[in-house]
Amino acid sequence: MTRAPAQPPAKPTRRMRGFEPASGLLKDRIRVVGEKRGFAVTRLLTQWADIVGEDLARITRPVKVGYGREGFGATLTVLVAAVQAPMVQMQLPKIRDRVNAVYGYAAIARITLTQTAPTGFAEGQAQFDPAPPAPKPLDPAVQAKAHAAADGAKDEGLRAALETLAQNFLSRAKTQ
Repeated sequence: MTRAPAQPPAKPTRRMRGFEPASGLLKDRIRVVGEKRGFAVTRLLTQWADIVGEDLARITRPVKVGYGREGFGATLTVLVAAVQAPMVQMQLPKIRDRVNAVYGYAAIARITLTQTAPTGFAEGQAQFDPAPPAPKPLDPAVQAKAHAAADGAKDEGLRAALETLAQNFLSRAKTQ
């Protein structure tokens, strides 16, 4: 009986040449950690503000997706400041519809709210973002000088950028 000729060893798989995006290096680790919490679709965590809107994202955080025995659909647990809980409770159907739109089917059947202090407790230490500060009104003289400085630009986008730059520079120079 003759032996089959020895096969050359398979070429080892190589990584991409050059730089790899950081998301590619961390994708598997983030997926494993997310799946431990029930987030099979990490988009729910990473794009929470886009899903529910900026106003709700400031006061809520998704914590866990639990698959129980209650039938079809999972339960999404959302962390919310105790003061904001009644307002969020009224918007739960809207939140559920938006989250299900991300999944593409009725994956979430129920949403439970977990009330906490604004800085959160123990694991996770949820930090709720404060409302953005209101823009300060600009002095009309500064606006006029900025408009005059950017008046020579023909492109509208460039003119707006130059005017904003001039307003920032003139308003800072005035306070110093």
